[in-house]
Amino acid sequence: MAGDKHSKDGGTHDESRRKFIKNTGMVAGGVVGGSLLGGLFTSQLTENQDTQTKSGHKEANFQEALQFFTRRDDFNVLQAATERIFPKNDHGPGAIGLGVPYYIDKQLAGLWGINGRDYRHSPFMPQTQKEVPNPELHPEQSALNRGLIFIHGLRRMNEESQKRFNQRFDEAEEDQQIEVMQDVEHDNVKMTGIAPSDFFFLLRQATLEGAYSDPLYGGNKNMEGWKMKNFPGAQPSYANVIEQDEFVQMEPISLTDYQGN
Repeated sequence: MAGDKHSKDGGTHDESRRKFIKNTGMVAGGVVGGSLLGGLFTSQLTENQDTQTKSGHKEANFQEALQFFTRRDDFNVLQAATERIFPKNDHGPGAIGLGVPYYIDKQLAGLWGINGRDYRHSPFMPQTQKEVPNPELHPEQSALNRGLIFIHGLRRMNEESQKRFNQRFDEAEEDQQIEVMQDVEHDNVKMTGIAPSDFFFLLRQATLEGAYSDPLYGGNKNMEGWKMKNFPGAQPSYANVIEQDEFVQMEPISLTDYQGN
């Protein structure tokens, strides 16, 4: 009887064990099969995407997507103004071709635009008071952050252009645009909240930064700003040329070239 009982228990145990192994095998097979099918579908999806890209579908350029400006009119004025500061010539593209307006847009959308790292508590120096400890630093003395300064400044230039020439700033002749900007630079145009020359200083500073900063930040498109100055960019090393007596022209490298490496 004891032997029969042992036989029955053993049979039950063996049957349960066989079911466990069978079920485990099915699960494992499902995982492997699913991996293969998933890989197949993923491969087909990748191939389809590659085919679409190669067939002429243009990928979206998110570097040229507005983040700060909500009115296209303001951005158009910015484009025209930066092009007057850094115009296109025989040496290379101007501010628009270098993507400078988009660089400025991104800077204004970040901490720089809201003066996030600056001491911003009053009192502020009156605009009429020009005596400052170090005028070379051109310190801002306005309760407005840089984003608001740009908005007010660009709209003021547009208003002045319409008043003088009955033309929007970005549609006016180049010499007319220069006339307005020179008057802004020399405080010959009235603005509230900030001295016009302070706005012009920020505009010029941001334009030059956008022309020569690393393309990672949205300007200096295709490193053309660097190429015009034969600037090598973010080279990993100069060990192979440091001993040379003559100037060595090198293909510039951007920080974006190191992404994913």
